[in-house]
Amino acid sequence: MSVASARAERSRLSATDWEQAALDVIAEQGVAAVAVEPLARRLGVTKGSFYWHFGTRDELLEATLRRWEQADAGALIAQVDRIADPRERLLELFRRTSREMRSHVIYSALLKALDHPAVRPVMQRVSQRRIQYLSLAYRALGLSRRDATHRSRLAYGAYVGFLQLMLLLKLERMTAEEFEAYVDHVVATLIPARGSVQPAAD
Repeated sequence: MSVASARAERSRLSATDWEQAALDVIAEQGVAAVAVEPLARRLGVTKGSFYWHFGTRDELLEATLRRWEQADAGALIAQVDRIADPRERLLELFRRTSREMRSHVIYSALLKALDHPAVRPVMQRVSQRRIQYLSLAYRALGLSRRDATHRSRLAYGAYVGFLQLMLLLKLERMTAEEFEAYVDHVVATLIPARGSVQPAAD
């Protein structure tokens, strides 16, 4: 390959392209499958393009996880924060979360890789932020600080547990109708009915 061709190849792909490809691989095959040569083949370039942007595979993985974490935070806020009614806001959060299959798959793949030093702190931050957001949402409904904390942990535990059952343990898949009925049940169980919560003193 000529010098000019090498430069053209390197400039054709951005760091974002490599990060997105790595995230696709995580969703499809898990964290362990993220490797330079297979990614280069996937993108139709040589390894030289990779080293134009990253020094090592670990640098790519860390950048990919940062991008996923930032997108997760932004998506959560953008999806529901514009809804003024606190119960409708929480309801919409549950509904939207239930439909984001790609997000579930990536989250499950990262759960399987918690022993990786780059993965664990990201998952801890993402989980803590999600639980805090849920707690604030429950507080807005009028729950006490303690009850909102308990309810948020219960809700998040239900989310993670369901992913473990369906995507990691690969239990029998639900039909679309069964899944919608399950989501309705979760909503009815975890979101207090309108008017059922007395404003908390704290």
